[in-house]
Amino acid sequence: MSVERILAPNPGIYTGPGTNTYLVRSGAEVVILDPGPIDASHREVIEEQVGNAAVAAVIVTHTHPDHAPLANPIARHFAAPAIGYAPGPEFAPDEIVADGDTLDIGEEHLHVIYTPGHADDHICLRLGRQLFTGDHIMGGSTVMVDNLIAYLASLERLRDIEIDRMHPGHGPAIEDPSGVIDYYISHRLEREREILEAIRNGSGSIGSIVEDVYRDVDPGLHPIAAYSVAAHLRKLASDGTVTFDETTATDVWEALVTLRHRR
Repeated sequence: MSVERILAPNPGIYTGPGTNTYLVRSGAEVVILDPGPIDASHREVIEEQVGNAAVAAVIVTHTHPDHAPLANPIARHFAAPAIGYAPGPEFAPDEIVADGDTLDIGEEHLHVIYTPGHADDHICLRLGRQLFTGDHIMGGSTVMVDNLIAYLASLERLRDIEIDRMHPGHGPAIEDPSGVIDYYISHRLEREREILEAIRNGSGSIGSIVEDVYRDVDPGLHPIAAYSVAAHLRKLASDGTVTFDETTATDVWEALVTLRHRR
């Protein structure tokens, strides 16, 4: 069994050095994982490195545009099924997988783990003691979160799985999975404390919270930070700690929040 990483040529402020596409080989078969955006040069490299192997499947961890759009075209090229948890804007799966499903590659088995939080359709894939994490966990950075309650539950679930290495959707391989997962959880809880402190100090909108809590972060990342702050506020509203109604704002930046006074 071998794992090969092919870096897509889509570096950027949100994608880091680019999307990691993986070829997972066992015997004469290979699986293509997260083929990335539609890019002729990237597709050519993938096809070259597949070589004479039989492509068992093309799998996406989630349907964001830096991971999934090339899946259907390259799956058709290799006469292989395109597989994912759900359809997306630029992805139409031939086969849908669910939590607990197993996908075979030669003598090896990929185990599907449903990990919502970064995206509702996100899955991780375990291969022995290795884990392909998509955007649930990234190498060298934290991630944007859409649903924080689901995200923290997904992290806790991964913490209970014995793995030695993680292959993220962006950045280098992670050799200390348990340490990184613990850091991700503690980082989110620390952000929650910082957000609450900002509200207590007078920040009354997502925009003002971002400018306070993320003041040392590249301003180019502030728009995406706003979505993570919104995820935190939804959790805090669910906990009964704040009042937050993002439907009243035309832009996430302007959404208002107040502390809820307990009796």
